[in-house]
Amino acid sequence: MFKSREQAGILLSRLLTRHANGNAAVLAVPRGGVPVGYSVAKALRLQLDVVIPRKLPIPEEPEAGFGAVTADGTIVLNDDMVAQLGLPSRTIDAIVSEVLREIRRREDLYRKAAPRVDLAGREVILTDDGLATGYTMVAAIRSIRRQSPKRVIVAVPCAPSRSIDLITPMVDELHCVAQSDEPIFAVASFYEEFTDLTDDEVIHYLDSARAFAR
Repeated sequence: MFKSREQAGILLSRLLTRHANGNAAVLAVPRGGVPVGYSVAKALRLQLDVVIPRKLPIPEEPEAGFGAVTADGTIVLNDDMVAQLGLPSRTIDAIVSEVLREIRRREDLYRKAAPRVDLAGREVILTDDGLATGYTMVAAIRSIRRQSPKRVIVAVPCAPSRSIDLITPMVDELHCVAQSDEPIFAVASFYEEFTDLTDDEVIHYLDSARAFAR
């Protein structure tokens, strides 16, 4: 188990040492991925930024999702789940619109602390506090690819094997400290401390990261 998200990021950074002091940028998924990304960026002396994919919640079970969307409108759907749930297009569109409003609220708030990093021609290290189904990370990858990075690297503290299998073909590298083959997977179970972060805490991490960014 990891003691905290920051400690998980320190361990993760040891798998990424060849990127230290280079031209890579670390992009973290808020909110929980930001302490992880902060530790990685601090250890490697890299810029820290955010990418904001969010799951599309199932109407009757909002803790679960049937896909994800990002600020630029990149949408990824779990087609099997959509079919199983029988979700009509109008319902999906309404959920996407609602989630996008929250994403753009966060985008406007976080950009005051972290102006958007130009990713063209750079290596990008995408990180979160863990993968569950992997669909939010898929949305993040597709969104980042639109910005013409040189390479895309996903680095996470923990993930189920099925999500690693989903994402590996989409990226140039994938690093994971703790991989699980268990049929039931919960990111929180890998952490001793796993509290929800506030927007203010995210902004604090982004502000602090300016001190060591290249």
